[in-house]
Amino acid sequence: MKLPKVIENLIESFQKLPGIGPKTAQRLTFYLLNVPQSQLDHFAESISNLKKKTFFCSVCKNITEVDLCPICSDPSRNRKVIMVVEQPLDLIAFEKTGKFKGLYHVLHGRISPLENIGPDEIFVDDLLKRISSQDIDEIIIATNPNMEGEATAMYLAKEIRKISDSIKITRLGMGIPTGADLEYADDLTLTQALEGRRQI
Repeated sequence: MKLPKVIENLIESFQKLPGIGPKTAQRLTFYLLNVPQSQLDHFAESISNLKKKTFFCSVCKNITEVDLCPICSDPSRNRKVIMVVEQPLDLIAFEKTGKFKGLYHVLHGRISPLENIGPDEIFVDDLLKRISSQDIDEIIIATNPNMEGEATAMYLAKEIRKISDSIKITRLGMGIPTGADLEYADDLTLTQALEGRRQI
């Protein structure tokens, strides 16, 4: 059966999203056909504003609506400790635990030679400049415990040591299984990983 072009277009758009197959894309599209127009308009406006009204924090590269994100502008945060994460979702996961009171740096990726992603394709230089210009006691490297995450952690540790031998460089400890993604870990697992971090 030939579907109307507007329905086919939306199904194709949904299929481009991660984890959405053809059946789920169809279900979502036909669900939206039954939603009131005002709700659809709000949904469309939210998608349209997603990139128009957000940008990277000038310090930590988190997604924000203002120049300095709420975490970087919070005077109660420990400015001598920076946790380096791969994605904003990792930052959100740690913030939900309420256990980390330092600052963050979001790389927006990890080093992956197979995908042609090197240090220049993620926010490594910004991190190194930040470390050079600030008084930092500890860098917690909280990249995912997989091959790419470990390679990124090793590269960062090597580059940070070139800047200063006195900065403590730690990696998340027990609690995160190898090959897992941080964004899917529960609060207790993340808390254990943070508390059990080790120096590298």
